[in-house]
Amino acid sequence: MLPSRTIARGVELVSARTPTLPPATHTNSYAIGEREVVLVEPATPHEDEQRDWLAWARALASQGRSLLAIALTHHHLDHVGGAALFAGELGLPIWAHAATAERLPELPIARHLEDGEQLVLDAVVPQRWTVLHTPGHAPGHACFLEESLGVVLVGDMVATVGTILIEPRDGDMREYLAQLDRLASLDARVALPAHGEPIDGAGAPTPSALFRFYIQHRLLREARVQAALAQAGEAGATPEALVPVAYADTPSALWPIARMSLEAHLIKLEMDGRARRAGAGFVALS
Repeated sequence: MLPSRTIARGVELVSARTPTLPPATHTNSYAIGEREVVLVEPATPHEDEQRDWLAWARALASQGRSLLAIALTHHHLDHVGGAALFAGELGLPIWAHAATAERLPELPIARHLEDGEQLVLDAVVPQRWTVLHTPGHAPGHACFLEESLGVVLVGDMVATVGTILIEPRDGDMREYLAQLDRLASLDARVALPAHGEPIDGAGAPTPSALFRFYIQHRLLREARVQAALAQAGEAGATPEALVPVAYADTPSALWPIARMSLEAHLIKLEMDGRARRAGAGFVALS
């Protein structure tokens, strides 16, 4: 059985193997609520891990807790690999943002979660989990905040192992940075990512400090992308040509992934009026 641990009152974590970006190898799932429970991140597609995940969920029910639903943070495979099986085996509906549901037509999404709505879960002291629509990494990405606990489930907004990829066709760098700023303003005590350890300020940054670090890191990288583009002059440059310059501090083996992030930065620069498209590449604007 997958080892579980309690993070806060009515919040439990288990981690299972998933096909995610290295160096991460696992995705965290969470049970939120005391008497009524929502299972977040039905992640693993691996049969052995799925059996253990189901055993964990059923153990919650055997404690007299009522399983209400399975909730998705977004549509990527390392977050929904077990969704259909778990929903069928446990007889639970699946909840997700409408933009996530659009990208998962094979899943029966029973409820579309909306920004600002509250999931009120019965307990001695009821828990109120506010849905936060946080696009950028994915169009339908959702986080879940329990303000009285100071806990926020952040999916793939940040990670404590590996990195967060903003893929230019699926993501939006400008929106991602805006949503990180929104999360930083919450001043949560604990942030629970899909990959890595909880973020609680114990020997590491607080959640708000980590969100702001991510913003700063992305803006520093954006400045390097803009400088590399400016060096290319009026002829401009393609993302492939810019990677060795803007990511000179990154091992070349990672350049294929870096190229996607770089293009996402170029699209943001275009939206900001600081670059324009030129054929297969971009040209800097003064």
